[in-house]
Amino acid sequence: MKIDIPKISPALTEKRFTDIFYEEDPLLEMCEITGAEFTNEVVERVRIYDAVIKNCQFNQTDFENIELTDVRFENCDLSNVNLTKSSIHRVEFIHCKLVGCEFPESSIGNVRFDDSTLNLAAFGNAKLEKVIFNESVLTNVDFYNCKFKKIEFNRCDLNEANFEQTTLKGIDISSSSFETLTVSLESLKGCKVSSYQAIQFASLIGLVVKE
Repeated sequence: MKIDIPKISPALTEKRFTDIFYEEDPLLEMCEITGAEFTNEVVERVRIYDAVIKNCQFNQTDFENIELTDVRFENCDLSNVNLTKSSIHRVEFIHCKLVGCEFPESSIGNVRFDDSTLNLAAFGNAKLEKVIFNESVLTNVDFYNCKFKKIEFNRCDLNEANFEQTTLKGIDISSSSFETLTVSLESLKGCKVSSYQAIQFASLIGLVVKE
């Protein structure tokens, strides 16, 4: 699946993330930020456009209602960051740590998570369209009551992921692995799985598969 990649300017200005406090509005744009440590902060309605953010730490920071457009995160730690009700479009997370990151009620489109860790991340009631999870770890991730459209899970660890109230019709999880999932039979209709996964689902609903 092709998705729109971030539209990032070839010439970016180096900035510090703390510059956000000196703006009239919490806005950063056309910039590159490297090595920032911005943890345990609370900044609502931040807007970041046209930016590359590398090797930064944002642990435990509250970014509720953040707007991210045309941004690439590389080797960043966003563990336990609050991104509730965020707007995330044309964004890439490359080699990032998003353990326990919160995305409830967010709008997420044309986003790629590549070789990233999202254990215990929460996406409840979010809308995801054209999102690729590539070779990422999503154990215990919560996709409760999400709206999926054109989502890919490529070689991901989905063990103990929760898909309650989320339809997986047209979603291909055949290259990913899990021991158990929380998902209803109704939600599984139209989901693309491997033959081995089909046996796993059969056992989860109590069927005994004979060779």
